[in-house]
Amino acid sequence: MNNLLVLPLLIPLLTAAILIFLKNNIAVQRWLSSLSLLATVAAAGMIVFQVKTQGIQTLHMGGWLPPYGIVFVADMLAALLVFVTTVVGVFCLLYSFGTVGEQRERYYYYPYFQFLLVGVNGSFLTGDLFNLFVCFEVMLISSYALIVLGGTKRQLRETLKYILINIISSTLFVAAVAYLYGVLGTLNMADLSLRVAEAGQDGVLNAIAILFMIVFSLKAGLFLFFWLPGSYSVPPAAVSALFGALLTKVGLYALIRTFTLIFYHDPSITHSWLAWMAAATMILGAFGAIAYSDIQRIMNYNVIITVGFIAFGLSVASDTSIDGAIFYLLHDMVAKALLFIIGGLIVHVTGTSKLKEMGGLIKRHPAIGWLLFVTALAIAGIPPLSGFAGKLLIIEGGMQGHAFWLTGVALGSSFIVLYSLIRLFMDAFWGEENPNPQVAPSKSMLGSAVALFAIMVMMGLGSEWVYQFVAEAGNTLMNPSTYIDAVLKE
Repeated sequence: MNNLLVLPLLIPLLTAAILIFLKNNIAVQRWLSSLSLLATVAAAGMIVFQVKTQGIQTLHMGGWLPPYGIVFVADMLAALLVFVTTVVGVFCLLYSFGTVGEQRERYYYYPYFQFLLVGVNGSFLTGDLFNLFVCFEVMLISSYALIVLGGTKRQLRETLKYILINIISSTLFVAAVAYLYGVLGTLNMADLSLRVAEAGQDGVLNAIAILFMIVFSLKAGLFLFFWLPGSYSVPPAAVSALFGALLTKVGLYALIRTFTLIFYHDPSITHSWLAWMAAATMILGAFGAIAYSDIQRIMNYNVIITVGFIAFGLSVASDTSIDGAIFYLLHDMVAKALLFIIGGLIVHVTGTSKLKEMGGLIKRHPAIGWLLFVTALAIAGIPPLSGFAGKLLIIEGGMQGHAFWLTGVALGSSFIVLYSLIRLFMDAFWGEENPNPQVAPSKSMLGSAVALFAIMVMMGLGSEWVYQFVAEAGNTLMNPSTYIDAVLKE
């Protein structure tokens, strides 16, 4: 047992509870939030170290052994995701200072921020499906508040849409959990893996697997993504960065965990569905990325393309493609947070998100321009930046798995990503300078972008070192017995 596993949930949870009573003291809220996140980063780093040196870590809440009690499990995938989540959270929080506005800060912005991290970290660490549902709901309720905070008409409209789609997905989630428990009598993920193998994954279990796929696809924005472009466009840039980096990744993590640990016995059904949904997501996301001339919409559709690309790696389900999906998932959490922060900087200095009203920014804001340019190359997978290794592994896995048409779609979507982001760069930073007055960004705003940029570059240059952790995570996913033994045989 490892009591450290509760810290990535307990620290932000206690911080949020304290911050509720400090709503009028913004300076204290900022300092306490920052210290809390730094402590969470330290705890998450220690968990990664322990998993690397000692193997999978577990925590049985209340002393009840699995499959009867609540269990938290940190294999390398969960540990890495929690660590990157908290690191990204630090810089999204730093960007929040002075950008979200005093009104939002006084109306519980920082407690909601902390509660969101509780839900995200809990989703990565939980070892049973019911608590995955609970952590999803904590995350979603916090995200509702962060989207609507500010109260504009556009925010209210998009929040209603976002709440409606998540109510539907949560209802389906409860139904799927109930059906699965009725059939197998357990919700512990490790125990479910054994019982599905014993019962044979066909008939009813395949139907339940598809239901879970629909639920998690709604959460991830895989194929059923119509709610995402509008919802992610209305909150402040710091919130959009947090959402773009984390929320869809929780849905993707749930898909990866479910279809490598529980429902992996009949890939001709489940993984074929995933493949078609991944292809449709990449294609439709590509249309959206090139159709709009609004910065926020372009970034949002790039999030959608990435969801499809990572799901492609999962659908192939080979050692290489799974490693690539994990690597690209970690890269994208950092890169998407950086992209949304850069987009926020551009909107801040120009006062508009429309590319037609911009131009010539490279003269006054060259640093922002070159940050965007290199980030675009990284997201597109240009070597030696951080997106290259993950994309190469996924493409290699697709070729090895003879998924040639899907590999072609994935390569095409990468070119669309590059085109859409370079077009954004060219339209905003080159050409004739727009005469509209421009506002200089603060040091904290630029500092958060530069820090994430440095992390992204280091992930690329140190990709061989990062791959050591990624390969261990992929090995656990491709060998479920490792996870099962760690959870059930203590």
